[in-house]
Amino acid sequence: MVKVYEALHWASSFLTSHERDENAGELLLRHYLNQTRSQLLANLREEIEDSAYVRFAEAVHLHAKGRPIQYIMGYEEFYGRLFRVNEEVLIPRPETEELVYHTLERVQRIFGQQQAKLVDVGTGSGAIGITLKLENPNLHVTATDIASESLAVASSNAKQLGAEIIFEQGDLLQPFLKKGNIFDVVISNPPYIPESDLEGMSVVVTEHEPHRALFAGQDGLDVYRQFMKELPHVLNSKAIIGFEVGAGQGEQVAGLLQQTFLEAKVEIVFDINGKDRMVFAEIGC
Repeated sequence: MVKVYEALHWASSFLTSHERDENAGELLLRHYLNQTRSQLLANLREEIEDSAYVRFAEAVHLHAKGRPIQYIMGYEEFYGRLFRVNEEVLIPRPETEELVYHTLERVQRIFGQQQAKLVDVGTGSGAIGITLKLENPNLHVTATDIASESLAVASSNAKQLGAEIIFEQGDLLQPFLKKGNIFDVVISNPPYIPESDLEGMSVVVTEHEPHRALFAGQDGLDVYRQFMKELPHVLNSKAIIGFEVGAGQGEQVAGLLQQTFLEAKVEIVFDINGKDRMVFAEIGC
């Protein structure tokens, strides 16, 4: 039987030779052995059961071919919780945790202990809306997505994590325009990658993650432009808008918001890597 350290060494070398992250092997082995990192490191000389090693080796080969490890394992951690993911939803990113953090700060500052109605547009796995609800129970959260397959994943995550959320299927804010719904907070991590970037991107992303959640026209701003047409009709007089944006898009998205809401306080927020990854607008605050 193969020892833990031997399996790690093989996976690291194999993945490096296929231009994949060598650390993925450790994550996969921890998954199949159901061990924490400290447990794995303490058991480096332990032998791996053959059945577990076979599953691990198959997973390493799958990742070498380009399949994201999150889809192989079936989950990703976000804000300290595990979210189920599959190829119908975007894999939650660390940058989006920062969008959640800054949204919570603004909701607390502006609404305090008041109950506020929030909508997470393009919810995907539900990571944003579910996390916001669990972190601030005073929020009444609705989550929407254009794809029923994505909503099935989000609904499953909400049930698993104990978050009471309303789910609506539809394109951006269309379901609420028809019903006349009004919100205090609109949050979204929409598609923002220019279609021209497709050729230069990793197959780990382009051949597995849903394109409807990634690409938005030639300059990546198409969805934000559509938002500007719809947002004025669904916002309360005092409201917060929060967007995740692609690095380098902050000024353009901020400009769109300022043109649409002339009196709003619009702010570009940089992530921990110093990139402009969030834009917020505070209206009537």
